[in-house]
Amino acid sequence: MEETDSANPDTPPTKGPAAPDVPAESPFPKRSVAEWLRTRFSEGQRFIILCLIAGLLCGLAAVGIHLSIHGVFELAWEFAHHWESFGIPWWLVMPWIPAVAGLIVGVAVMRWAPNAVGSGIPQTKAAFYNEFGEIPLKTAVWRFVLTTIYVGGGNSLGREGPTVHMCAAIASSLGRSFGLAKSRVQAMVPVGVAAGIAAAFNAPISAIMFVFEEILDDFSTKALSGIVIAVVVSEAIARILLGEDPILQAHLGGQYGVQWWMLVAIPMGVSAAFIGQLFVSSLLGFRQWCADRLRMPDAIKPALGGLLLGVIGTGAFFATGLVGDPQNSVFSIGYESLKLAFESKLVVGAIAILLVAKFIAVVVCYGTKGSGGLFSPTLYFGGMLGALWGLLMLKFAEWSGLNPFEEGPRLIGACVLLGMGAMFAAIIRCPFTSLFIIFEMTGNYSLILPLMTGNILAYSLSGWMRKVPIYNAILIQDRVSLRKMPTYQGARDYRHLPVSTIMHYDLISVSAAETASEALARLRKDPKQMRRSYPVIQGDTESRRGFVGMVMQHELEEEEANGSDRTVGQMIADQKVRTITPDTVIRDAAMRMVKEDIRQLPVVSATDPNRLLGVLTLNDIARQQNAMSGHLGRE
Repeated sequence: MEETDSANPDTPPTKGPAAPDVPAESPFPKRSVAEWLRTRFSEGQRFIILCLIAGLLCGLAAVGIHLSIHGVFELAWEFAHHWESFGIPWWLVMPWIPAVAGLIVGVAVMRWAPNAVGSGIPQTKAAFYNEFGEIPLKTAVWRFVLTTIYVGGGNSLGREGPTVHMCAAIASSLGRSFGLAKSRVQAMVPVGVAAGIAAAFNAPISAIMFVFEEILDDFSTKALSGIVIAVVVSEAIARILLGEDPILQAHLGGQYGVQWWMLVAIPMGVSAAFIGQLFVSSLLGFRQWCADRLRMPDAIKPALGGLLLGVIGTGAFFATGLVGDPQNSVFSIGYESLKLAFESKLVVGAIAILLVAKFIAVVVCYGTKGSGGLFSPTLYFGGMLGALWGLLMLKFAEWSGLNPFEEGPRLIGACVLLGMGAMFAAIIRCPFTSLFIIFEMTGNYSLILPLMTGNILAYSLSGWMRKVPIYNAILIQDRVSLRKMPTYQGARDYRHLPVSTIMHYDLISVSAAETASEALARLRKDPKQMRRSYPVIQGDTESRRGFVGMVMQHELEEEEANGSDRTVGQMIADQKVRTITPDTVIRDAAMRMVKEDIRQLPVVSATDPNRLLGVLTLNDIARQQNAMSGHLGRE
């Protein structure tokens, strides 16, 4: 029915209810803020505006997770001591608090937040390159909650990596909510990463360097303006709320001239490289063991890690003789112990205990897939190693009769900083970030020469011992291909990298017990499962254990056309299976394909040859040979 205005019969009829009276001068009548921005500003202008907003939100989020972790840990410590009024000593209660935190995190990860495990930096890199930077906003919420519970509950990981993931999710969600093009949404991820690091460390230059070294893998300036804007805003928020000093304060109290003891940077860099790679190997190995061999529900594994951490942390607390603050042990982030080392308040025995205990605790917590990062533990390892070298230099000076150090604590503090930089370069593999982060923590330029020496030694030796850095190695363990990342494209001599960086992990398997007709009928139900070839599994096709060979699509079709009732296993019974392991270098795999005139090689576990991990094809190698780095921000 058409309605007319009863007060004025000459009014033209309208359909349905009368439209609301909106003033003509209203800037956004019946439009969302996103639509208003889209009509008023260009794509580039909207990007800059959103970078400013991202800096504000990321700064608040980074400060929030910092305060929440410390608050939760203080509550946990008070809760453990509360039981003493009932005659139960705190050290019987404390180990169970990280376990309960781990159980909560394990259940939440299994049911609602699968991407909230680990540090978050590998997931951020994978989303940036493989998903055009799309990270759901709920990821940020879960990261905040679960990292607060896990690390605040005393588990021995850091908050910087989760802060990066959380802030990347915030920035990515802003870009998608306000209608940016895919390339601009992708560019919002490094903006969030930089804002998060800047607020977490109170170190803006280091944040920018980290983005270019770890996320972008090159020094392109296309996203630099947005990154700088976000860093400035987030850093301002952090300084207003937390103060002007860096999170880990390290004031040297004066300049250092060039002195002979600075030669300690050489053995320190070497030792940091070896300890760093021992840590990386231990973490990756234990993580893989927990995933493959630890027979218990995945939701329980972080709880087991938390319980082991609780025992280790409590034992280290008593073994070192440190009393008072529980963070003097290996619980939670552990910066309090670093401050004691920097101020030369730890003896050799306590330093050694803390270094070994923290090493084991971090491997256990990360390997059982808790929610926390590796930045803080890395700095912790380096600081303790540096303290040991500093004390050794003091003893050497006394023994040799060289200039005795009147300012021993300043020397040890300097060695702690040198060790932190070298260990960061060895484990995280970001040498420029490791230089600037120490410089920004101290505001002192006089250590730059030994710092550069130790860092470049640690970085170079680590790269020689392990080709793939830790975050990329974690992605490979999780069967995420790295072939879209610039580091693994044509600009680098990729031939000496392992095949695990470019192989296919997303395989569709067929059972050796199926006939060709049964296999094809199952595969045709979902056209997305159709492939040129299929691995054949004798047993559990999901775990890919019992790999027996490969079968081609056309072979299955020919068998079906002939009406044969042979199983797939019988079809390939005479097949010669050629396999490689994930550590096989790409050059060797390519030469083998050419020599044997084959187009693909199954990749199996080095420890279990019957377990299939993926497939390497000639197309994968050709793609890497001809790959060109994409242009970030192109519309």
